[in-house]
Amino acid sequence: MKKILTERFIRYARHHTTSDPKSDTFPSTPQQMKFAVILAGELNQLGLSDVAFDENGYVTATIPATLPGDLPVVGFIAHMDTSPDFSGENVQPRMIESYDGSRILLNDALNRYLDPAEFPELKHYKGQPLIVTDGTTLLGADDKAGIAEIVTAAEILLKNPEIPHGKIRLCFTPDEEIGRGADRFDISGFGADFAYTLDGGEQGELEYENFNAALATITIHGKSVHPGSAKGKMVNALLVAHRITAMLPALERPEHTEGYEGFFHLVELSGSVAETQMEYLIRDHDALKFRQKKELLSSIAERLNTEYGYQAVQVNLRDQYFNMKEKIEPVMGVVELARKAMEMAGVTPRIIAIRGGTDGARLSWMGLPCPNLFTGGLNFHGPWEYIPIHAMVKATEVILNICRLTPTIQLNP
Repeated sequence: MKKILTERFIRYARHHTTSDPKSDTFPSTPQQMKFAVILAGELNQLGLSDVAFDENGYVTATIPATLPGDLPVVGFIAHMDTSPDFSGENVQPRMIESYDGSRILLNDALNRYLDPAEFPELKHYKGQPLIVTDGTTLLGADDKAGIAEIVTAAEILLKNPEIPHGKIRLCFTPDEEIGRGADRFDISGFGADFAYTLDGGEQGELEYENFNAALATITIHGKSVHPGSAKGKMVNALLVAHRITAMLPALERPEHTEGYEGFFHLVELSGSVAETQMEYLIRDHDALKFRQKKELLSSIAERLNTEYGYQAVQVNLRDQYFNMKEKIEPVMGVVELARKAMEMAGVTPRIIAIRGGTDGARLSWMGLPCPNLFTGGLNFHGPWEYIPIHAMVKATEVILNICRLTPTIQLNP
């Protein structure tokens, strides 16, 4: 399994599938559709049933049941796109056959290292094989590792029909990284009773809570006046943007928060004296605190508009996704099933809350309960991304165990 899984992941990682939040198309980039065609072809070659990819870039397939009867149908989902936060073009994965515990030189010209002093989790993988970047791109384990693990598990099941399981559905989605992965997902057509996204981090992660999320788009209309005669007249939109940032809680930023702590995250700032645009991500696990954060930003705008005497600040708030916990708790059997599958694979489950979101969060709200499982990768969205091969093997074993256990599941234990 290890060799096939490793080669498959490296092959997938080389495909350029970065999504584009500025695009109006679906999927947002043509490279994703190209990869979808390749992936569908591979699934057909492996012998999966009902292989399809549609005009939206969704790839779906079926592993037929080996057991008779009307059994629950489980689904496995991973996304094809990589994050636009860092380059995903010309990815060159590199194997470290046995990590020796020291810092890893990624790129000599850039003087870029993967250093356990900066990334202490590396110490857990001393003596293990790792896959790292060449220091110029992200790796794409988020979420090419999830795809490789699902496809490898599917190949094993098809080659070993003596493994007992019910019907299994697979789906590979576009544009998850830009929040659109579930936009055109056909829940009824997918036909699963519940599913799992393979989109988590370190080995053992099992998640059924995530942030509530909103995007705040702020437009600031200044008053541009020649600086020589600007006294009492100019309103500098750039400086108003700085005021908004200063009026938000300084410790409620990503660099100061962890666990269940939410944040305001400034992701874009551009403009001039006359007009400036800002984008803030608003995140919180708690629904009340989430609402309060949105209200705070709106109240800041109102306060500034009153002070300036006109509509200087316009805030457009758009909810992006919500905490799946509310939808998973009534069917906690799906979490217990994953926990048992991990234990069978010799993996210690770590149930944590996602400090982000997945396709599974939105799908859960659309009617498909969908917790999130680990892929094994670390340091996503940047050149320091890496993945231990052993963790990928364990993730694949967990998928196989879930398939074995699904015929026995009780959604409401």
